[in-house]
Amino acid sequence: MYSAYQQASHWMNPLRFSAGSLFTLLNKDDTKPGYVYRYMKAMNEQIALMGFTHVRPKFGIGEVQDDLGHRFEVMEEVNVKTSFCHLLHFKKIGVGPQPKILLVAPMSGHFATLLSGTVKTLLKDHDVYITDWLNVRDIPLNKGKFDFDSYVRHVIDFLEYLGPHSHLMAVCQPTVACLVATAVMSEDQHDCVPMSLTLMAGPIDVRNNPTKVNDLANQKPLSWFKQKLIDTVPSQYHGRGRKVYPGFVQLNAFMSMNLERHKESFKKLYEYRIAGEDEKAQVIHDFYDEYFAIMDLSADFYIETIQKIFQDCDLPNGCLTFEGRLVNPQKIRKTFLLTVEGERDDICGIGQTLAAQDLCSALPPFMKSHHLQPGVGHYGVFNGKRWETQVYPVVRNLIQSCQ
Repeated sequence: MYSAYQQASHWMNPLRFSAGSLFTLLNKDDTKPGYVYRYMKAMNEQIALMGFTHVRPKFGIGEVQDDLGHRFEVMEEVNVKTSFCHLLHFKKIGVGPQPKILLVAPMSGHFATLLSGTVKTLLKDHDVYITDWLNVRDIPLNKGKFDFDSYVRHVIDFLEYLGPHSHLMAVCQPTVACLVATAVMSEDQHDCVPMSLTLMAGPIDVRNNPTKVNDLANQKPLSWFKQKLIDTVPSQYHGRGRKVYPGFVQLNAFMSMNLERHKESFKKLYEYRIAGEDEKAQVIHDFYDEYFAIMDLSADFYIETIQKIFQDCDLPNGCLTFEGRLVNPQKIRKTFLLTVEGERDDICGIGQTLAAQDLCSALPPFMKSHHLQPGVGHYGVFNGKRWETQVYPVVRNLIQSCQ
């Protein structure tokens, strides 16, 4: 399956590259060209976007402006390197000490750059670090395997690097791993237990308001996922021979669940270009540029995620383990907890993230808060105008309150 996909991609790439180059050339014209010109630009754009890339896009955050209008240059620094992840620091030049946030990006078929908007907003008031996961198809087999425990261990190690008084924030899939890391560090009375834990739109307990994603994970036995969705990295890549859940399979599955919505988006993109409404069109273009940049998942991590989180619900059932030890969220006693959900989220239903509040039963009520954002789907929880103007102030206030 993987080899066939890659061959088809190689056949299509010259056409896509040519269309993309022509679109870029046509898009540079600042005048108001006629219909034929706009038609050529719109058609070439559609062709250029017809396919995936396995190259991580750039975060593109050169500067940030705070609420007072002050602008600061931003530099990206890789502070820690592991075989599977880089801890990326967005260093603001000329800014004094601010609360440190470890933003844990999902390993779910997209690169961490999917959270560029999240990072840019957080940078207004915080010192931001992010888990920049690497594409496992580029990681040789001799670097070892990557599973659920490896994910949690990365979170713990990165928190140790940031030191005491840091804050932890997880978006979607890593909410479980981050809750586990906080519980383990709390039980060990670790000096670097995060001061606050923000869990956004994640599958803490998928039994609450199941979505299509949850249904798909439970419709088949685990053996089906191993046989049908796991493949081997082709020989031309550094990770040759590694078992993976290919990114193109995952993205196709997600798109098929909302196929009409994606068709409508491409239709609007075409119509906006034809009408000369390039600013509106560019918003859609930029989204798909990022959305179609994909990465493979380690088979070990993917299968364990399906089993432990979606099928067996180990965490809410009180039987999840980390490196052989039972995870006890009740041990969390000093970390402020914020859970955030979207009213229209079709990936993590309402109540799935909120479940963390009950699991952390030892936390007093004043240390736990929940925010349900009206009118947003999954991505609107951590990206876009409502994230910036309504969700982010809640996150900022939580962090400021426990400094």
